[in-house]
Amino acid sequence: MAARANLNEAIQAKREFIHFEDRASDHLLIEKVWRCRSERADKFNSVAANSFEIVVTQLGGKRFLTLRGPETKATSLDCPGEGEWVAIRFKVGTFMPRFLPGTLRDHNDVNLPDASGHSFWFNGSALEYPAFENAEAFVKRLVKSGILRRDPIVEDALYRRETLSLRSVERHFLRSTGVTFATFRQIERARYATNLLREGVSILDVASRLGYFDQAHLTRSLKQFIGETPAKIIQGRKQLSFLYKTDSHTQAIVLPGMQRSE
Repeated sequence: MAARANLNEAIQAKREFIHFEDRASDHLLIEKVWRCRSERADKFNSVAANSFEIVVTQLGGKRFLTLRGPETKATSLDCPGEGEWVAIRFKVGTFMPRFLPGTLRDHNDVNLPDASGHSFWFNGSALEYPAFENAEAFVKRLVKSGILRRDPIVEDALYRRETLSLRSVERHFLRSTGVTFATFRQIERARYATNLLREGVSILDVASRLGYFDQAHLTRSLKQFIGETPAKIIQGRKQLSFLYKTDSHTQAIVLPGMQRSE
């Protein structure tokens, strides 16, 4: 399996034109900090994601900041050549009250106006663009200003800690993430399945381990959320958007007691 995974990685590396780098963070609200650059203009699959993130784009001598919400399906998008991006991906349940994730969902992005070559306008103030190295300082300023918040009820829902009624939890979850809990689980499971396939786990084993009815069920899910069939994911023919190895909370969502009904 290891040899197969290494071969898949080598083939995939040759076909990729967007090169990603990411790092962990010790900030309580940050899931990942990532950056990438594009070698050429081409198409890629923007895969489904549950995250809210802030992205700084550097393209054609211009810089701008974008607020992005969750994506509930895979979309084929055009990527410009010779672009650079830096992003802060927030932990589930982190949001801006002024721009709730649901209003940003499925590419309803918001670009904030540029104030200068080094800053942008937000809430009447000029804020310096964050960089890959100083994301934590930038987020601390947003939290202190009340621009960024996190709903603790969402984390309770992820780990099945009963604090409120089911209806109240679902209301909190939808407001803070922009998706229902059922949709959240389906997306996380599809992303996790993609990573397993990339690591060389067989299609049948992935379907069984993650609670899909059968291979056909897995295929439908991956085509919807990743934009590729399991076989094509293994072959690595299509460039995908940022898809890092799943964190531990996803295993808590998709593995224990997974029902074969989604």
